[in-house]
This record gives sequence, C-alpha cells and structure tokens, in this order.
Amino acid sequence: MRLLMVNIFVFRRKIYDEYNDEEVELTKEETKLVRRLLKGKTPHADFDPYAPYVDWFKWEDAKHPLSNAPEPKSRFIPSKSEAKKVLGLVRAIRKGFIKFDKPKEEPRFYMLWGDDASSSEKTGHLSYIPAPKPNMPGHEESYNPSLEYIPTQEEINSYQLMDEEDRPKFIPKRFTSLRSIPAYENAVKDSFERCLDLYLCPRVRKKRINIDPESLKPKLPSRKDLRPYPATCYLEYRGHKGAVMSISTEASGQWIASGSSDGTVRLWEVETCRCIKVWEFGEVVQYVAWNPLPELPILAVTVGQDVFLLNSGLGNEEIQRKVKELLHVETPTAPEDSGNKVSGWSWCQDDEHEGIRLRHFKSVYSVEWHRKGDYFSTVMPAGDSKAILIHQLSKKFTQRHPFKLHGLPVSAVFHPTRSIFFVSTKKNVRVYDLLKQKLIKKLETGLREVSSISIHPAGDNIIVGSRDGKLCWFDMDLSSKPYKVLKCHPKDINNVAFHRSYPLFASCSDDCTAYVFHGTVYSDLNQNPLIVPLEILRGHASSDGRGVLDCKFHPRQPWLFTAGADSLIKLYCH
Repeated sequence: MRLLMVNIFVFRRKIYDEYNDEEVELTKEETKLVRRLLKGKTPHADFDPYAPYVDWFKWEDAKHPLSNAPEPKSRFIPSKSEAKKVLGLVRAIRKGFIKFDKPKEEPRFYMLWGDDASSSEKTGHLSYIPAPKPNMPGHEESYNPSLEYIPTQEEINSYQLMDEEDRPKFIPKRFTSLRSIPAYENAVKDSFERCLDLYLCPRVRKKRINIDPESLKPKLPSRKDLRPYPATCYLEYRGHKGAVMSISTEASGQWIASGSSDGTVRLWEVETCRCIKVWEFGEVVQYVAWNPLPELPILAVTVGQDVFLLNSGLGNEEIQRKVKELLHVETPTAPEDSGNKVSGWSWCQDDEHEGIRLRHFKSVYSVEWHRKGDYFSTVMPAGDSKAILIHQLSKKFTQRHPFKLHGLPVSAVFHPTRSIFFVSTKKNVRVYDLLKQKLIKKLETGLREVSSISIHPAGDNIIVGSRDGKLCWFDMDLSSKPYKVLKCHPKDINNVAFHRSYPLFASCSDDCTAYVFHGTVYSDLNQNPLIVPLEILRGHASSDGRGVLDCKFHPRQPWLFTAGADSLIKLYCH
C-alpha cells in the first residue's frame, strides 16, 4: 500500500487499474485523503476523534435496571464492618451518650369559621370569635311585598343620584308569582363580598386596660424644687399716660427705662419706683434698649423714623466724659439712599435730648445691641432690601444687612457669644455668620406670623413667639424644626424673653397675662432641654384690645418686669 502511494506521487496522481485495465487520474480531494492517511490522520477532516463522550442513558430517576439479571447471592451477605458500627451506635444510645430530641407535637387544628354546634374545641381558644351572621331577609325582600315597601319612581330616581356607598343595595320589587322572578343580578358580587368579610375582616378580642391618667402625664419636677421664680406682684411704676410700648433694664439692674405711646421715655429706679428723668418726644416711642455695657449708660430710643442714642446722665464724671466723647458727632451726615449711607448721624443740640440722632428713611420698629456695646441693629419692616441696618457707634458708620431678605422682617438679634446674626421674618428665622458672610441655618417655625424672638445666653436655643398664641422652642443642635411648641396664650404673644443667669424664660400676650417657664439646657448633647411651666402672672387690664406689651427679666435677680397697655409697669418677684 505504501509503495502504491509512492507510485501515485511519482506518476503525478495517475494509477493503473488492473481490474478495469485502465489508468485513473486522482482528484484533489482523493489526493488529500491519501496525504492524511500517510500522516496517520483520519481520512475526513471533519471527523473529531476526541469528541466528548455523550452518555445516551439517563441515570437519574431511573426506575428500571439496565439488565434483568437476578441479584447475585453475594449482595445478601451482611457486611461485618457495618455490623460493628451499628453495634457501637446501639451501645452509645443505651448508655446515654447519644440523645435524640423529643418529637414535636403536631399543632391542633380547629375550624376557624365553625358554628356553635360543630365547633367543639372553641372553648380551648380564647381568641375564638364566631363569624358574623348575615341578616335575615325581611318583608321588603319578599317576591310579593306590601305596597308600603315598594318605592315610587321619584324615590328610585333619587337613588340614582346618590353615591354608591349611600345608595341602598336592594330595591324591593313586586312579582305576581315565583315563576316570574328573574335571576338575581348581584348574586356573584354579594357572595364575593361575603367571602371577603369572612376572610379579611379582623376579629380580635380586645381586653380593656385600666390605665391611671396620672401615669400618662410627663414626670416633671415639683415647682418647689425650681424656685426662685417670679410669682407675685411686688411693685408698680405709675406715671405714663398711654400704653407702655417697651421697657429695658440697665446692665447693673438698678435702673429701668420705659417708652410709651404718650411720647415720653421715663427712667425709673427699680427698688424705689422713683422716676428720675423724663424725655419728651411728641411721638409714639416704639422701642427702648439699654447698652449692655455697665460703663456706657446709653439708651437707644426709636421714635418714628428716628433712633436717638441718649446720654442717661448716670455714672461718675469719668463715665460721663467717656459717654460724651462717644456720642459726639463733629460733622453730621445727611441721609442718603445710595451706597452704604442709608441714615444720617447728627448731634442733638437741645439740652433735653443730649446724644445722637439717626435719621432713617422708614419707621424703625426695634433696636438690638451687640454684646460689646459698639454695634446695634435697627429693623424697618417697610424698608424692603434696606429693612435691616447695622450701625457702629465708635465710627458713626452705617451699613446694610449683607444678605437678601426673604419676607418682611420682624426682628434682628445678635448672638450672645459669637458673630452670628438672627433675622426673623413672619414665617421663619434665618441664622447668618457675619464673618464668613453666609447662611448657616433656616429655622422653619410653622407659625402663622412670628412676633418676637429671644436667644438663650448659651446661644444654642431659641424661643419664638407668634401672633396665634404659640411659643416655639428651637434647639440649634437638634433640628431646624421646633423641639417644643407650647400653646399657652389664647391671644397674640407680644414678646418673649430669656433670663441671663437663671434657667427662666417668659412670654407676654394680649390676654393680659405673662407666663413664666423653667427651661434647663444641659451641657450633655444627648439630653434634651427640660421645659416646665411655672406661673401665670396676672394683674394688667386690657385697653383697646391690648394687654401686656413687653416683658423683661432683671439681669441679676429672678424678677420679671411687665409693661401693659393700661400705662402700668409691674415688677413680679419670688
């Protein structure tokens, strides 16, 4: 065969066929087959001799054996090694080395919807409640009811106009015989709803719990343990002829100033109720505020569009010399509405009003001092973008609030320890950082209209009063939503105030009352502030629908001053 193949290539693919006596020339395909045979390969190139084995028999889940040959007798001989293992397990079970879990008891089933007759085991289940029974048909569901049960055509038309829930489910009809009654059209629907009632409607036997109402009240400390706090009226300051709009206590606590609608500002001695000085302005005095530094007895007064910085005349000669130098204006500035100069600084020439006069372009509502006594802010609700101004007393300089106002401003307060500025509008309170010139936080009050704001001496808590009688306590570290909302006054809250050293805060309202609360702020951030209502202070009379217009705490003692629309100022002591 090999010689034959060599001859093929020698004679150029021609071979001699002895059987047919002829020469045959091989094709290219036949030549390829011969060459693959010479190399020891399969003749056809498409054939794979190493193809993966495919088992044609399905061994899994086989029910019948591959052969019908009988089992050999050697398989019936028990294994000695398995017998030794079984014997060891039996000994371990007898000696207690191997323990088995007790079989679990099968749950006892009972008929959930079984009636009283068939349900014999219902007494063993305390939560068993029989299924609600459908109502028995009445006379109106008869095939031939009385005429009184059959509705008129007007009533049927009115049923169509009613809601599907209020519409009656069955309208009586009258038939002459049972043979003429048609099939009930809502049979499948009623059966389905009945099944839903039986399957989905929960029936739980509720046990009545006897709860003591006193246990539901929060556990608050006794008021005796929270003393001292103002409780009784001790002194009255009489002299004003109109409503006292605002009061302010001096830093030392010896003097108190009050502004009234009669156009006067009075300076009182706290312990003797003696009025030592009166300033006449001729217009309604809206707000008064003392400088927070004891060595600068300067009083800020808002009258219409003017803010007066008055020299109270208190203190020794050195203090008076320093105050006069600070309040002296060499060249008065005219009020302008462009740039930063939006108010004019001028010196009051008359002897009665010795100090500085700041002319604004709109009516000024309030004045708040900075803790260092050099800066103070003024609020003009109708001033639009220039509604809030910040003034520097030492340089006689005025600048606008550097941020955009969102809404009509109500008040602006400085932080007691940091360079943070609080601006309250009618709906929310915005907290700004004056050094970084950015907004820190926006407090959402959820109130109808904000009327006043006060900052805790630590600076992390704020109380906000509103025109709907609600008082909100905000924890700056907790959330931008109120921590507590106290609905205490039935009428508008005019002012709120914190005490500088005692854990007290108060609110006054047009209902002629002032509420005193205990508010402890803990240094532990994980502990929420403790708020306890203490006392309701009464004594003011209503005038033209107004009650208590302002309230301020004494800087050193747990005393509260209240100013009413009845032209009286009252001092409440413990």
